[in-house]
Amino acid sequence: MLGWFRALLPREDKFFDLFERHSRILVAGAEALQKLLDGGEGVERHSRAIVELEDQADVVTREVLLAVRKSFITPFDRGDIKDLIQSMDDAIDMMHKVVKMVRLFEQTSFEPRMREMGAVIVEAAHLTAEAIPLLEKVGANVTRLGAVAEEITKVEERADGLHDAGLKELFQRHGRTDAMAWIVGSELYGQLEKVVDRFEDVANEISGIVIENV
Repeated sequence: MLGWFRALLPREDKFFDLFERHSRILVAGAEALQKLLDGGEGVERHSRAIVELEDQADVVTREVLLAVRKSFITPFDRGDIKDLIQSMDDAIDMMHKVVKMVRLFEQTSFEPRMREMGAVIVEAAHLTAEAIPLLEKVGANVTRLGAVAEEITKVEERADGLHDAGLKELFQRHGRTDAMAWIVGSELYGQLEKVVDRFEDVANEISGIVIENV
């Protein structure tokens, strides 16, 4: 009933432009993170790129929150708008936390499973970027939105498997001989897993919006 009523009212379409802009930043951040995890001389360059992208994402987030306060009519519930953009921003924030850890421990090489997790993060970011524009016409896109949310959940499950396998391999190689390598490696795995978890949070927010507006 609420979705039908809102459809009759004029809308502030700038929200969708801002959501899409943020989703493109997420993709760029995920791709920079994947390149960072390739290691070598490019680590610091890609670290700087992620920091800059996180700053851009913060600007977009602030624009969304300001628009929520100023707009008379919003495309869906104000709380849902706030929760969606915040969950998206949490994803790029978590990428930034990976960068902080990489810099703190001066890491220039990464485990194979970490690189695989980087690829999974890119996949989750692209799925998010696909879903966000579909929210402009929730009713017409309900099937695909549900499918994308489910795909992101499956991606998160794959990331969990990579995380667990990576920790086991790391312990077998360093657990009894190099405590620092084990600690740093396990912390990095944990941070990468949290990046994917944040994308699952975005998927959950999208699913909630679909339920409330169809």
